[in-house]
Amino acid sequence: MKTIMKIFYKPPFRKFVKKQTRPFQLVIEDEVEKIVTNPDIGNSKKGDLIGFRVQKFSFKSQKFLIAYRLQGTEIMFFKIGPHENFYRELKKYLREVEP
Repeated sequence: MKTIMKIFYKPPFRKFVKKQTRPFQLVIEDEVEKIVTNPDIGNSKKGDLIGFRVQKFSFKSQKFLIAYRLQGTEIMFFKIGPHENFYRELKKYLREVEP
C-alpha cells in the first residue's frame, strides 16, 4: 500500500512560485510531483542543513534547486530558486524561523 504524503509549503517557496510564469509553474508542479512520488530523489545535505534534501532541475537552460524535508508522512517544501546564493538564503531563512 502506498503512503499518502501530506504536502506543506513554506512562505519562501510559495512566494517564488507565485511570481513565476505559468509554464515555469507547471514545470515546478512536475518537479514537486516527482519528489512526492519518490522523496529520496533529492541529494541529502550535511552540516547545517542535515535533514534536508535538495532536488535540482533545469528550466530554459538555468539550474534551479528545491529544498525540502521529510518528517514521517509529511513533506515540507522550504525553498526553490536559482543555484546562486541558494544555500546561503536557505540558512538565513532557517535562522529567522527556527532559532
